[in-house]
Amino acid sequence: MFKNIGIALKKDQENGDSLFLDSLLPILSKYSEDIYAEVGSSLKADIVKELDFEDFVNTVDLLIVFGGDGTLLSSARRFLDHETPILGINLGTVGFLTDVNIDNFESIIKDILSGEYETEDRSLVSATFLDKTLYGLNEIVIHSGSYAQLMRYRLTVDDKTVFEQRSDGLIVATPTGSTAYALSAGGPIIHPNLDVWTIIPMMPQSLSSRPFVISSNQKVEIKILSGPLEDAKICADGQDDVSAKYDTVVAISKMDKSLKLIHPKNNDFFEACREKLGWSLDITKNNSVS
Repeated sequence: MFKNIGIALKKDQENGDSLFLDSLLPILSKYSEDIYAEVGSSLKADIVKELDFEDFVNTVDLLIVFGGDGTLLSSARRFLDHETPILGINLGTVGFLTDVNIDNFESIIKDILSGEYETEDRSLVSATFLDKTLYGLNEIVIHSGSYAQLMRYRLTVDDKTVFEQRSDGLIVATPTGSTAYALSAGGPIIHPNLDVWTIIPMMPQSLSSRPFVISSNQKVEIKILSGPLEDAKICADGQDDVSAKYDTVVAISKMDKSLKLIHPKNNDFFEACREKLGWSLDITKNNSVS
């Protein structure tokens, strides 16, 4: 069971009074006496102990993230090397990763800190090119770097050419990322238990180019051929772009490490889809959800 609880906040909550924590922290303290935040956090309370980053990551055995999926992604990148399990409390919008609603906070915290929870490992994808390696929980995106201008690239899987084409770019998404940017780009929703990637051309100059799904154990390479700027751009999880010269080969692979998420018992992915994506929405009945 978890004993030492760390707290990470949504960024805009760091700059002002986090009124919601006034009620949530006393609830948390009923079930754990050891609550920690990093030095420099605006989270100030007598029941919260401050530690510097190294002591923080070596002390906490559960990180509770208050925010949206973006907040959880940022925290996951910082704590990945320490394999700290993360519980997401949703203060954002859609929130597939931060799946706990604050309205149910006390009952869920009580259960989780009593050992009633599920652990889920989410795979990560990496992009290696030249002397650089980027990794993402959601996706790797290779793009032209210029709005409404196309790039050309060649995609191979297991050393076999899939296509050479022009588009705004290419997305390689994990199952976790299939409900994020990849979904907006027209990709399929992938159940998080599947060990696959979805590959999605972005605005392809081809009527027949469609997303497809492959095993994450397959060898994937993208050769960047040409584009409108001096170089193309590569990013992971919407972080800062990294430049890549033309003729660069980007190798996509599955990382050995995974992100450990904590969920309440009987966590239901399809219920999340119904709730957050409006599945079962009947537009003929006053937009009510059944």
